[in-house]
Amino acid sequence: MAKVVILMGSQSDEDKVSPCVEVLKSLGISCFITVSSAHRTPERTEKLVADSEAAGAQVFICAAGMAAHLAGAVAARTTRPVIGIPVSSVALGGMDALLATVQMPPGFPVATVALDKAGARNAAWLAAQILALSDPALASKIDAARAKMRADVEKSGEEISRKYA
Repeated sequence: MAKVVILMGSQSDEDKVSPCVEVLKSLGISCFITVSSAHRTPERTEKLVADSEAAGAQVFICAAGMAAHLAGAVAARTTRPVIGIPVSSVALGGMDALLATVQMPPGFPVATVALDKAGARNAAWLAAQILALSDPALASKIDAARAKMRADVEKSGEEISRKYA
């Protein structure tokens, strides 16, 4: 059973979304990733949400560019948390996807993260934090990962300071 379901609007989004899977796997969180479009395959999207919920999915992460309605389409079909990753496009540089993802009507929220790979990583971290509310072992993994991040920054700071001393 996948705790996190990741839907991409297009296979071309895979490169930008794959860091999400990497973070989830590094934390031991099971996930399922596939392609579904709010516009081209609305029935598939609806079925994936229903089947995933029935199988125990707890968080949905949706990545889409341009009109970017995938996260909203999923939020309309579940009360589970939905996290949107806006994907940049050539035409408007991702602003269209960002606005489409963040501007949801009241009662159908989508937690929106940054564009592309950075957003994909943060979507995974946010999903992990949501799951950690009821999983103390996962909360400990997150704490340990953050401690390592802090230590890495401190080490980098010391190295740079010595380099220019």
